[in-house]
Amino acid sequence: MSPLDLLPCAWRGLRQLARNPLVARLLLAIPLLWFAGRVPQAVVRLGPPQTVQTVNPKMGVHTRLTDEVEEWKIQRTLEMVREMGAPWVVEYFPWGYYEPEKGRYDWSHPDLVVNHAIAQGLTVIARIDFVPGWARPPDTTFRYLPEEHFADYADFVAAFAQHFAGRVRHIIVWNEPNLSFEWGYRLPDPAGYTRLLQATYRQVKEVAPEVMVLAAGLAPTLAPPGSEWGMDDLEFLQRMCDAGAQGYFDGLAIHAYGWTLSPDDPAAPEALNFSRAELLHDVLVRNGEGHLPCFITEAGWNDHPRWAQAVPPGLRVDYTLRAYEKAQQDWPWCQMVGMWAFRYPRPARNFQDGFTFVSPGFAPKLVYSQVQEYAAGQQGAGSVQSDT
Repeated sequence: MSPLDLLPCAWRGLRQLARNPLVARLLLAIPLLWFAGRVPQAVVRLGPPQTVQTVNPKMGVHTRLTDEVEEWKIQRTLEMVREMGAPWVVEYFPWGYYEPEKGRYDWSHPDLVVNHAIAQGLTVIARIDFVPGWARPPDTTFRYLPEEHFADYADFVAAFAQHFAGRVRHIIVWNEPNLSFEWGYRLPDPAGYTRLLQATYRQVKEVAPEVMVLAAGLAPTLAPPGSEWGMDDLEFLQRMCDAGAQGYFDGLAIHAYGWTLSPDDPAAPEALNFSRAELLHDVLVRNGEGHLPCFITEAGWNDHPRWAQAVPPGLRVDYTLRAYEKAQQDWPWCQMVGMWAFRYPRPARNFQDGFTFVSPGFAPKLVYSQVQEYAAGQQGAGSVQSDT
C-alpha cells in the first residue's frame, strides 16, 4: 500500500475527531491562544507641534536612539528632552543600517526619530558614519572606509540630506577621525579625512544647499607625535586646514568632556577639559575661519560611583549647569552644547551609565531635574556661577 492510499483513511479519522465536542473546542482555542500571547503594540501619534521652553537656547543632549526599536520609547525620550528644556538633539544615523545595498535606502527608523523630534520642537544634528559591508574589504571594521568608496559615503549623505530636506539642517561628516579606532585601525590621516569632507560637501550642496555640513568632532587627546592610536586634536584640525579644508565645512563639531575638572578650568594645549573647545575655535581663527559656528556635540560629566573619572552627582549638576551657562554667556561662537548622553535603550552595566540623564525605564536622575529647573528659570537649581 502506498502513502497515497492512506489519505482517505486519515481524512475519515480527522472528521471523526472534529465531531468530538472537546476536540472542536480545542481547535477553536488554538488561534485565540496565539493572539492572546502577542503583546499589543501601542498606538503612537505625533500629536500637535510642541515648543521648547527654556532660558538657554544653546542647551542640547545626545539622544542615542539608534537602537531604540519601540516607537513609544522614541517619542517618550524626545518628550522628556523637551520637558527638560533642551531645544537641540544630536542623533547617530549609521550609514550601514540604512543602505544595506548600494542605492537601496531604508528611511523608516530615521523618519520615526526625526518626525518625533520635530513634533517636540527639537532641532536635530545628524551624525553619519558606520561603513556597510559592501563598501569595505572583508575582515575590516565598520569604521574602515577605503578612499575608493568615499564617493559612496558622499552619495549616501547627499541622499540623507535630500530625503530630510526641511527637517534636518545639520549633518556631521564622520566621527573622531583623529583616532585609529574610528579610522578603521589605520593611522589617522588629516589629509585623507579632508578629501572625504570635500567630496561629501560637494554632493550635499548639489541637492540641499541649505544644509550645514559640519566637520567631525575630534576626540580630545594628547597623543604624542607618531602614536599608533591617535593624533592630538589641535594638530589634526590644523593639518586639515593645511590640506585645504577651508570652504568645505559650514561649522565645526567639537567634543569637550570635563572629566573631573570644572568647566572653568582654563584651556591649555596640555590639558583635557571642557574649555579645550576654545583652543579648537582658536585654530579656526588662525586659519581665517573664525566666523564659522561651533557645535559642541559631545560633552559632559559622569556620576558613576565606581569610576575614577567620575564626580559626585551634586557636583555633576553644578558643572553641567555652569557649562550650559558658559556657552550662553561667554562663547558667542558656540551654537549649542550637546551633553552625552540623555538615555540608553538598555543599561550598559558599566561606567557609561553614569553619563545618562534618564534611565532606560525613563526614571529621571538628579541632573535631569536640576537642568529642568535651570531651563525654567527657577531659583535654587544648582550653582551656575563661574569659579574663576
